[in-house]
Amino acid sequence: MKDISRAADLSQASTTENDAINRRRFFATAAIAAAAAALAPKAFAAERDWTGKNPVRYPDPDIIVLDERFAKYKVGNTPIQKLWTGALWAEGCAWNGVGRYLVWSDIPNNRQMRRLEEDGHVSVFRNPAGNSNGNTFDFEGRQLSCEHGNRRVVRYEHNGSVTVLADKWKDKPLNAPNDIVVHPDGGIWFTDPGYGSMMNYEGHKGELQIKEAVYRIDAKGGKMEMVSDELEKPNGICFSADYKKLYVADTGKARDIQMWDLADEKKLKNRRRFVDMAMPPQKVQTENGARTVGGNGGSDGIRCDVDGNVWSAAGWVGDGYDGVHIFSPEGQRIGMILLPEICANLCFGGEKRNRLFMAASQSIYAVYVETQGAHVT
Repeated sequence: MKDISRAADLSQASTTENDAINRRRFFATAAIAAAAAALAPKAFAAERDWTGKNPVRYPDPDIIVLDERFAKYKVGNTPIQKLWTGALWAEGCAWNGVGRYLVWSDIPNNRQMRRLEEDGHVSVFRNPAGNSNGNTFDFEGRQLSCEHGNRRVVRYEHNGSVTVLADKWKDKPLNAPNDIVVHPDGGIWFTDPGYGSMMNYEGHKGELQIKEAVYRIDAKGGKMEMVSDELEKPNGICFSADYKKLYVADTGKARDIQMWDLADEKKLKNRRRFVDMAMPPQKVQTENGARTVGGNGGSDGIRCDVDGNVWSAAGWVGDGYDGVHIFSPEGQRIGMILLPEICANLCFGGEKRNRLFMAASQSIYAVYVETQGAHVT
């Protein structure tokens, strides 16, 4: 009996020890699972399938309404789409209404790309392309490009030839023209901050011999005039819907968007700040719950819609800021389109000019909106 009792005691002790081990394993496993669960939302909450294989639920949660004035521009049953990826730094997107295609620059790869609207086919449009940055089309359908590598502004004629519109100011080479727009009077306006000459990556590294500035080229005689050298790094540029104001993004220390009134359609006056791109962090409600947005980022390319709102490429912060910020005519931030990459430029296009195309780092994105671009591209 003693042996049987002793065996029972040993068995009970073994069971108790095994239970303790199992409990420890259970708690250890539970702790690991809890830690993984805690980390998972941070790692994956902002992720979405940009291939379209797993569609996003409508309304798209990355189109953020900050003010009710933006609500009418958000289409409830349309997604932000990733159309293409493969650039090193995508810039200068512009829409050709006659050819029904989107063109953009891949600056470091020294090429321009083109996407056909009819079937989404993407191919190399021009190579080499002078490390082009900003592109637009004039009122005769000719493409205008700012070339970093050649420090010039060019026009591609209908017969395929290239016309140099500007490459010097007072006998000194331009810094590296950046962005470009056209006025109904035929005048061509462009910025020259010099980024393409500050390193070899986007052009040819070299000395900046003139002050960074904004210029206008007269349509008739081709004469070039400096209209402002007030900004540190004048970058993105666009006119207001009625062409009575000019907006320019300053990517220097100010990191804001400045504005002027046009005088006689050729000169600028009454400069003032339109908006500061810094955005205090705030929580907003989206279709996926509360989300923190904001940060101290900057603007780049800018475009205006028919209602006078300014749509600005934005970046250099990260999740909750990078993408597109939309400002009312009074300079109030009313909406955001969040992207997983820094957005450098944008334009309105499509048959009805109601599709916003966004050149964002390595990729091209697009989304339909319930407004239209105010200008030819």
